Amino acid sequence: MQPLTLCLFLTIGLGLAACGNGTGTERYVIDPPASTQFAGDQLGATELLEVSLPDYAAGDEIAWQGEDGAVRSNSSILWADQPQRAFTVTLARAISEISGASVIPEPWPLSSPPERKLDVRVEKALATNDGYFRLEGRYFLSAEGSGAGAHHSRGFDIAVPVEDDTPASVALAASQSITLLAEQISTLGGPGTTIVATVPGGGGGDPFADLPPLF
Repeated sequence: MQPLTLCLFLTIGLGLAACGNGTGTERYVIDPPASTQFAGDQLGATELLEVSLPDYAAGDEIAWQGEDGAVRSNSSILWADQPQRAFTVTLARAISEISGASVIPEPWPLSSPPERKLDVRVEKALATNDGYFRLEGRYFLSAEGSGAGAHHSRGFDIAVPVEDDTPASVALAASQSITLLAEQISTLGGPGTTIVATVPGGGGGDPFADLPPLF
């Protein structure tokens, strides 16, 4: 497996620019493959907030890291959809398919409120110069409503090989990384913490029952 080379991307870009009329622009879809795993439902009805991406990953152009460490892109090599929207929608779908939960991107469309909210904050989403697409960051799952329940804070560090130095391979590896993240979230996996919140008074009866009388 060879590291991504700036040379090939520039060659592709120059060739497309020669077309001159825009017909040579390439657009690539974020489309996570179906997972072979199935996890029990630990999320229930969950609202997925719009996934936070670094600036270089949130733009229309597909970014990669050159051998000198610089992050570059080309105006003729684009994502087919706005990356934050595509990442959010496909991640919600993948988690739902793996876990059986109802994970829905914001805004919440149902009359009954969600039981939980999921916040995914990506710190790195990049085809790096070591031949991998790296997806790193943290996710936070919080209980809604009364405040009782478990709140999770977890990290993820995913590396998917980029098979060859082409935009299509980068798009495929990026899509595969979303599937792997969905598998991790479905099982609440990854390093981090769990905080169990309880309703004052033990969750039953009058929450102020232990307070002294006012008179």
